[in-house]
Amino acid sequence: MWFQRKAKNRAFTRRHVLDVKLRSSETRRARVTTLAISVSLGVVFALYLLWRSGDWALNALIYDNKGFAVQQIDVQTDGVIAPDQLRSWAGVKVDHNLFALDLARIKRDLELAPAIQSAAVERVLPHTLKIRVTEREPVAQIVVPSLRAGEKPLLYLLDAEGVVMLPLALIQRAVPPPPGGQYPLITGANTTELLPGRATESAPILAALRLIAAFDHSPMAVLADLHRIDVSAPEILQVATGQQNEITFRAAALDRQLQRWRLVHEKGQQQSRQIASLDLSVADHVPLRWQEGTAAPPAAPKLKKTSPYRKKHV
Repeated sequence: MWFQRKAKNRAFTRRHVLDVKLRSSETRRARVTTLAISVSLGVVFALYLLWRSGDWALNALIYDNKGFAVQQIDVQTDGVIAPDQLRSWAGVKVDHNLFALDLARIKRDLELAPAIQSAAVERVLPHTLKIRVTEREPVAQIVVPSLRAGEKPLLYLLDAEGVVMLPLALIQRAVPPPPGGQYPLITGANTTELLPGRATESAPILAALRLIAAFDHSPMAVLADLHRIDVSAPEILQVATGQQNEITFRAAALDRQLQRWRLVHEKGQQQSRQIASLDLSVADHVPLRWQEGTAAPPAAPKLKKTSPYRKKHV
């Protein structure tokens, strides 16, 4: 019919189609990102191959190379510890690879021994490990009674800084131990906090160590021996000598008191008398008592004890 619409040709009909296209900039960005990831992975793989190759080369040429095997462990010490004992504490054996050794570990293990103050370790190519040890030198001793019946008392040694040590066993020494009583005996101190390898913080013990150091550098060192130092009284050091003298010190101004002891000693020598007791803790009118009995001959200067420790004493 005339009012009916004529059918249109669909080929000429405009249709709306959703067209999703990547812009050219986004395409380039994606390509650059892919290329960067590929390059990064390639670099990482190359570095890994280089690291593995270097690791293999180090093991083959150095760490597993028998040309760098330890053939000599050169040990020197300024004290009395046997070289074989030091080698044992170092934990190094012949045929160990020189470059594979952990020098820091060796130094730490040596310095864990209370008798060792410091250690130096170095490689000397191609076959030598050099170890140099500085030992602690004992200057005093403390005897701690055992809490169990039948057990021997425990003996501690102390160096000038108050570091606590145990006596070395005979097998650990390069030279025989000194005769008993060489070191002054400190008594009357609290010994509960003494730990080998640790420096004591006990004020009385440290005062006794200062007295020993001052005595060793005084003129009295060739005239008397310190056998015992009692620190039980606060700020007071009561000394017994090998010459049967009893000398009382204050914990302070020790050099001045040692000079006064020397003057009294010289006065007694002039009168052929020996000191029985002398209280130097008193500032004025020093209490003095002479030994009773026949007149004593003038005391000859004694030879100063030689130390087996090769240290520069100043």
